[in-house]
Amino acid sequence: MNALENQLRARFGTRLRSAMPLSELTSFQIGGPADLYVTVEDERELMHAKAASYSAGVPCFCLGAGTNLLVSDRGMRGLVVRLGDGFKKIKIDALAVEAGAGAEFGTLVETVIAQGLAGLEFGEGIPGTVGGGLVMNAGAFGGEIAKVVTLVHGVTETGDALALSNDEVKFAYRRTDLPPNFIITRVDFELAHGDREKLKARVADLRAKRAARQPRGIPNAGSIFKNPPNNFAGKLLEGAGLKGTRMGGAAFSEQHANFIVNLGGARAAEVRALIEMARNKVKEQSGVWLEPEVKLVGDW
Repeated sequence: MNALENQLRARFGTRLRSAMPLSELTSFQIGGPADLYVTVEDERELMHAKAASYSAGVPCFCLGAGTNLLVSDRGMRGLVVRLGDGFKKIKIDALAVEAGAGAEFGTLVETVIAQGLAGLEFGEGIPGTVGGGLVMNAGAFGGEIAKVVTLVHGVTETGDALALSNDEVKFAYRRTDLPPNFIITRVDFELAHGDREKLKARVADLRAKRAARQPRGIPNAGSIFKNPPNNFAGKLLEGAGLKGTRMGGAAFSEQHANFIVNLGGARAAEVRALIEMARNKVKEQSGVWLEPEVKLVGDW
């Protein structure tokens, strides 16, 4: 690890940090320290960081906007990279859209709607980045990212550039099948012409629905469980009496049972215990074994 730190320090200088508390970088505001942490500003820097960590036999994890993640209280071993401003660019050419993986998903939605382009309205209010949305095949209200993606660009485990077609990504419900330790750098979309005012109205309607249903202004990681076939996780959780159930500083939201919120000082272990308790309780009551949507990462 020391050799890798020295190599990265020579390239990134003071941008490389050790023992970086990840609670400062996640929407849950939960998580222990990363051994090493750096923000990369372009694909070349990312390729260097990936190649160096691979050669050193050290794991490398890309932290996007820190949503949809539960980081262990013990933190993450190895190198954590975050995509900087160089990965936030959005380019539009007719119906073709190229978005950097670090761009906020909500910003992408606003940008394409302003150009009268349809196909991403469902993304209004989905937290996180374009890259994170791609990894989890983000979707809502009948739409999902898989329907409009043409090409995914990224960097492999060994630090090489690679582009994947829609078919090669192997989209599934709320997940993708990407190469091991592949980090997305940008995504190409093919959208459709739409009426700008109707698109704005649609987004406003979806925004109102989210505001009425989901907790705002309190740390959370988004939906905790995936919806099972022909059912809703929130409905099953509420039916099991889990709304408001608390463990330490973490609790199932009183507003929407499929959200766990950080009421202050919550620990990852408490959130994980709530998740397991809820899965068992729903299984006992309804026979459904809920699958987590939030990803548990780090040293558990």
